[in-house]
Amino acid sequence: MVNNRVNRKLRMGMVGGGQGAFIGEVHRIAAQLDNQIELVCGAFSSDAAKSKESGRSLFLPENRVYGSFQEMIERERELPEGERMDFVSIVTPNHVHFGPAMLALESGFHVVLDKPMTFDLAEAKQLKQKVDETGLLFLLTHTYVGYPMVRQARQLVRDGALGKIRKIYVEYPQGWLSREQDNSNKQASWRTDPSKSGKAGCMGDIGTHALHLAEFISGLQTTQLCASLYTYVEGRKLDDDGNVLLQFDNGASGVLIASQVAAGEENALKIRVYGENGGLEWHQQEPNTLQVRWLDKPTQIYRANGAGLSAEAASLCRTPAGHPEGYLEAFANLYKLFANALRAKLSGEEDTGYDFPSVDDGVRGMAFLDNVVNSSESNEKWTPFTV
Repeated sequence: MVNNRVNRKLRMGMVGGGQGAFIGEVHRIAAQLDNQIELVCGAFSSDAAKSKESGRSLFLPENRVYGSFQEMIERERELPEGERMDFVSIVTPNHVHFGPAMLALESGFHVVLDKPMTFDLAEAKQLKQKVDETGLLFLLTHTYVGYPMVRQARQLVRDGALGKIRKIYVEYPQGWLSREQDNSNKQASWRTDPSKSGKAGCMGDIGTHALHLAEFISGLQTTQLCASLYTYVEGRKLDDDGNVLLQFDNGASGVLIASQVAAGEENALKIRVYGENGGLEWHQQEPNTLQVRWLDKPTQIYRANGAGLSAEAASLCRTPAGHPEGYLEAFANLYKLFANALRAKLSGEEDTGYDFPSVDDGVRGMAFLDNVVNSSESNEKWTPFTV
């Protein structure tokens, strides 16, 4: 029998994402798209006045808008069980990921966290230890694995349709940092600041997405890499471009390219995976199409909500075939999977293995950055991938 306690919308708190922020609004739209989650409280800025103003613009009660994440988590924990938030969504710059996530877990709250998971690998490992210790749910928002055609691609690989995987190409070119940014560009300023972003710039921001997508679709893990990082904009303190050769645990090889100085590009994430029998190709800017090219038969095209999809891919489609779905829907699919898992957990149901990026993916992402930076600074051709 379902516990009456969860026969309601799930209550979300938010850290960060106030006025002027980009990703906070994306999270709020995505979380509420399926009518399963409602925003009930927040600490939207490190500036208490800005947090209050952001809360007013979201029509939240004054007493549920807080001046800091510490105040929010402490005050929410003191509320009756039927009123307090169920989980917190953290949408701050990288250096403000670990503190609120750790405090939320220590206080018994489930966590949704933007990527990359933490400021450095040491923090990531501590966070994993706390998640394992508490048994609380943790979603890392690697958005692109929320697309139905990405799930379809993974299913084809899992079914062995392509044969043994031999080669993976994944690239993520952007052009928005091709020139020096002024201080008014909030999104650029923290991403290019080592004290806020961590040891990697471009690779931390979008290279981690590329690696996660490659490992997610292929089901493989990176074992060695050879990296070269570049900083093209004069005076910039972190990489804005990089290339990585990859070796995977089944013997496959790969190439990962990430750049934020590819002038004219928007978000041109693209992946190709080749096996013995054929290869697949998916583009983020045309996300409803998956192409599969066979060695001995005509090219096959899968379309979102079209014929021949796996049950999982079909379950993540929202509109009739031919009606575009995109970034917000993919983001919402991650929240939907998380909400299903949380509703089941609160009802005392057995874990059914809901499939969304986890704290383990976050640790691998931070390890990737350590290994890429170390490899780029090394004279060795290959650097073992260590976690």
